[in-house]
Amino acid sequence: MRDVSPATPSYREAYATLSRIATELESGEADLDRVLPLLEEARVAYAACRERLEAVRTVLAGDWADGDDPDTEDEEDEDDG
Repeated sequence: MRDVSPATPSYREAYATLSRIATELESGEADLDRVLPLLEEARVAYAACRERLEAVRTVLAGDWADGDDPDTEDEEDEDDG
């Protein structure tokens, strides 16, 4: 189970936030006074996405270091037959 504080968005929520902000900024309709708050919101969302991706990379790197690389397991299975 994932330990997430209420203020920490899920990866999906953070990604959706980044997409929404990008769309708003790309439209050219964002008022200059709105840009700074949007950029701060994007910074928080980006940090959440980066944190989740790093967690996945760490798990995958640990699994592969233990010899659990799924690509090599398939090759080993084929050699057995």
